[in-house]
Amino acid sequence: MSPLLRKGHFLGAKLRELRKRNGLTLEELSSRCIQRDAARAPSVSYLSMIESGKRVPSSELLELLAQVFQRDPGWFLDESGSGGSELGAVSAPAGGAAKVPLEPAFLFSKEVLQAAIPELLQQTGTSGRQFAHLLIRTHQEFSRNDFPDLERAAEDVGERKFPLDVEDLMRLTRRHGLEIRWFERKPLLARDKDREVRSMVRSFYEPPRFIYANRALQSDRARLKFDLAAHIAHKVLHGGDGLKSAHATGGEMGGSPEGGSTAGMDAEDVLHAWRDFECSFFAGALLAPRGPFRRFLTRERYRVESGAALELTPAVVMRRMTKVSPYPYWHFFDAYPPGYLRAVYRGNGIPLPWGNLAQVSDPCPNWAVFHMLGSDRDVGSQISVLRDGERSLLYCCHSRRVRDMAGNPHVLSVGVDLAPALDANGASSEALTAAILAESVRGGGEGRPPKAAKAALQAVANVLNIAWIDAALERPARIICPRSSRCPRPDRCAEARIRPSRAREIDEVRAEILGTPR
Repeated sequence: MSPLLRKGHFLGAKLRELRKRNGLTLEELSSRCIQRDAARAPSVSYLSMIESGKRVPSSELLELLAQVFQRDPGWFLDESGSGGSELGAVSAPAGGAAKVPLEPAFLFSKEVLQAAIPELLQQTGTSGRQFAHLLIRTHQEFSRNDFPDLERAAEDVGERKFPLDVEDLMRLTRRHGLEIRWFERKPLLARDKDREVRSMVRSFYEPPRFIYANRALQSDRARLKFDLAAHIAHKVLHGGDGLKSAHATGGEMGGSPEGGSTAGMDAEDVLHAWRDFECSFFAGALLAPRGPFRRFLTRERYRVESGAALELTPAVVMRRMTKVSPYPYWHFFDAYPPGYLRAVYRGNGIPLPWGNLAQVSDPCPNWAVFHMLGSDRDVGSQISVLRDGERSLLYCCHSRRVRDMAGNPHVLSVGVDLAPALDANGASSEALTAAILAESVRGGGEGRPPKAAKAALQAVANVLNIAWIDAALERPARIICPRSSRCPRPDRCAEARIRPSRAREIDEVRAEILGTPR
């Protein structure tokens, strides 16, 4: 193997990045090469293959490319990164996790990934449904919840009426040819190793037109509205073909729909996961259409409890405010004890305390969403300085401890990244974050924001019109971190160990309700 071939794995990536940084298309780069040496100049297609890692240029062609960009040929072969910052330089994401460069490109080809991903899932014990939800969540975060087709479809069905009551949802159900059949099922206990969880099937769709709903929903109008809206979505978007997960709460039965416990992946995993997301998003848009709901939140200064008067669950209110707010830098968590993250949205790119696929981890107990799991408080707001390596990030969140339909406690938390708002308001987010961090370090992990920082944050609260930022400023700010093992506090937090739960499978309960043999 020639030295050029051995050292050419990242050559294509560096060439592509350099070309793009200079604003050249492949055609223009080819033309520039022709101007210098027509005999050695590469075609557009050959340049494309070099950039994708499918071809390695000859030493003569590499020298020609180096002349075009006024670089030493050795720069292209330097895989240490010292030859320039272009290699691996990836722009900051719009939201969610940071990107990684998929280089060398030939190792990340479609064919290789199609073969490697199933083996990865098998070896890690990750179900196909979990992986599909992770892909969808990442897509949702990078698009910042922008799904105009789903918004329009929901607005067409609901005609932007706001608020919709249960009777309105019942009429829409009948209008779309759906029939509700009520069943009775109490919460059941499902044992997982050394602990028990309460599980409960709320509703499910049975083709061609039947909605099976737990009679307990009749006394829980907010959840009934959401379930009906989601099943209407399935009828409108998918013709009611039944390829949709049941609605359930408690343990993994609510978070990982039926068939999601086996490692591996097939096409149905992705189909069900995507449809679950579409129906959930549609339901939120139907119950809280963007324009009217934004005006409502403006009047209420984004107070989550204001949704109770509209018979909207706190989860619907929090999820929709991340979408309808003109401020884009939001996050949302739904955490179950002892610390299982069941739902995540990160439009502001906040680092996760750990992945929601992890079975054992060391969460930082000072995140508001986890701190409230073990406290007596049912509601609270918090300013947090997140130490992530050398970075200090500033957030504010509002958290509420609630119970699902099976009676299990969990914590919902919605928050914003304060740095962009501070900078847009003429303040230095970096300096103010450092000042709050310094006070918190002196306080052993928490401290009151200095006077100047508090004034700047109060101004931001008024600009964003978010009441719970003001409420958070009445309490000390806290230092948080992605892992307790990386705690920057003087006295490091004790590590917590998380054990997963697995409840009785939904398809078993569904079969009992329908009276079909397993």
